[in-house]
Amino acid sequence: MSAARTGRDMTRGLRRPGAVVAVLILLVLTAWAVAPGAFTAHDPVTGIPAERLLPPGPGHWFGTDHLGRDLFARTVHGTGLTVRAALLAIAVALGGGAAIGLIAGFSGGVLDDVLMRGIDVVLAIPGLLLSLAVVTALGFGTVNVALAVGVASAPVFARVMRSRALHVRHAGYVEAARLAGSGPVAIVLRHVLPNAAGPVLVLAAVELGAVALAVSSLSFLGFGATPPTPEWGALIAEGRDYLAVAWWYTALPGLVLAAGVLAAGRLGRTFEAEGRHAR
Repeated sequence: MSAARTGRDMTRGLRRPGAVVAVLILLVLTAWAVAPGAFTAHDPVTGIPAERLLPPGPGHWFGTDHLGRDLFARTVHGTGLTVRAALLAIAVALGGGAAIGLIAGFSGGVLDDVLMRGIDVVLAIPGLLLSLAVVTALGFGTVNVALAVGVASAPVFARVMRSRALHVRHAGYVEAARLAGSGPVAIVLRHVLPNAAGPVLVLAAVELGAVALAVSSLSFLGFGATPPTPEWGALIAEGRDYLAVAWWYTALPGLVLAAGVLAAGRLGRTFEAEGRHAR
């Protein structure tokens, strides 16, 4: 399958209505993360007490919170923190999990058995519970939350990479490289990794939404950024005590989070489906 045909398959997949909507949502969220000041003039930290708990309207698109702060401004400014945490978590999961899976799959034997039994043990622990344990050990903060989610997500990447490495290591070009005198490290970096990385990268796209949700869940539980720094999970948690009088406080930031998670998942599934079709 040529790279040109694979590219055409991906382009065709992105033209579907659901994928187009997902791309548009992710473009908006990316713009919010990169330049939040271009979308709102309100201060996300300082509020006006006289304007507390105002419903959504022209002056405050998402209404205001219990301190009179503009919720749209806090949601927009909180996007960058949440997105960066999700990307860091994916990077940790991808890097750590892929490295373990690559070593296990290429080495085989006892090392493979030891590494994968360890991965099986970690997979037996619910992801959120494992994230809570890790973040409790590391301490509070957005970076620690991202690291905890990344550690909890790494085993999935390890299993996929191991599966691909087991397949690739018996390929003819790998055997030819061995016969030509290439060492194990050179074979892994030049032949195994490039040819095994595709499905793992697709998995990263698929998992991005779930990772963002996990990051927001820990933030919701109070492990994320220190108030008054805006963060999606923290914004949703703040509104719990005001649901009866200010539904927008929790609902609108929650809808933004849901839209981002669903859009990332939809786009990831598009890449996965088109990649499978290309193979």
